[in-house]
Amino acid sequence: MDEMLNPPKKTLHDIDVAGKKVLVRVDFNVPIDIERNVADDTRIRGALPTIQYLLDHKARPILMSHLGRPKGQVVESLRMGPVGKRLAELLNYPVVCLKECIGTRVSEAIDANPDAVILLENLRFYPGETENLPDFSKQLAGLADVYVNDAFGTSHRAHASTVGVTRYLPSVMGLLMEKELETLGNLMEDPDRPFVVVLGGNKISDKLGVIDSFLEIADSILTGGGMCFTVIKSMGFDIGQSVIEVDQVPQISSAMKKARKKGVKVMVPIDFVVADRFDKNASSKIVPTEAIPPGWMGLDIGPATVEKYCLALNGAKTIFWNGPMGVFEWPSFANGTKSIAECIAGASATTVVGGGDSDAALRQYGLEDKMDFVSTGGGAAMRLLEGKKLPAVEALADR
Repeated sequence: MDEMLNPPKKTLHDIDVAGKKVLVRVDFNVPIDIERNVADDTRIRGALPTIQYLLDHKARPILMSHLGRPKGQVVESLRMGPVGKRLAELLNYPVVCLKECIGTRVSEAIDANPDAVILLENLRFYPGETENLPDFSKQLAGLADVYVNDAFGTSHRAHASTVGVTRYLPSVMGLLMEKELETLGNLMEDPDRPFVVVLGGNKISDKLGVIDSFLEIADSILTGGGMCFTVIKSMGFDIGQSVIEVDQVPQISSAMKKARKKGVKVMVPIDFVVADRFDKNASSKIVPTEAIPPGWMGLDIGPATVEKYCLALNGAKTIFWNGPMGVFEWPSFANGTKSIAECIAGASATTVVGGGDSDAALRQYGLEDKMDFVSTGGGAAMRLLEGKKLPAVEALADR
């Protein structure tokens, strides 16, 4: 981790928290169902080690998070209550949910509940959060003695709760943040080889920086999802009505040249499940990549591609996966993503998954626990892997 963070940053282990009020930025931006229950508690579970550490060391955790995109307004359906209820169940400890983030009533409630974890209201009910306003940052910081950032998923955002508060409090990273940076750092510094990267998802423009980074260190890159059609088009093949970012073809052509120069094997699907329209009930068939019919679109990788990719994955020592292989939300086009997820889960490699839709797919197939590490931050993870700085990490105290 230290190589990626220059200079290295302080962690929870570097400070004494006993008897202190500790303001903790967590990422509790979780889905809430129509019955107002947490539909997926993965991110809440991710923060438990840090919260438990603080309780074990006689500190008083004051947690803050955003939920959804209320855009500076109070939205009743985005209150933190259901999150606090689930946290109390997982922690087996009292959690008091407040209806505000700042002000006298918040300070009074914190003082009145010394034997409970405090959860502040949705940060994004306040315009000062995303605008990183000094006054809002200062009021948040005024609630505590120390600040801990454990929200890796928001670390690419320079908000009041991630960057602003660090100007007013001693600031360190939590255990989840530390684990994220260490795991992703090791991936880019010294992976066991062969190192195989699997990239899918819809937009290749979101992945150009990451592809560039992986061309420096990976042995093979396996492509799928909507993004692979831009690669296939750059190779001169027709792709029918498949999704493409035409303006990215020149960049991909130059990336492919770099791959050849570096000796990195970039693989594209050799067959697809194609559909006559973008619809879960569309007519579909399996065709070779060079024979996608005009008017049809690829919505999943085909069985021959799965076989070829699994062969590469079975020989890997390190695997990184980000992005589904097709429209996995629709059963007719889910086989590629499911099969690749199963191959990765069954491989004897160190397996790291880069959050987002890949994480959702793993949950859908019950494979999350079969991976060595699943990142809690899609955008933040990709930015870090591109070699870019994360503002929230940069703002923490140097060791």
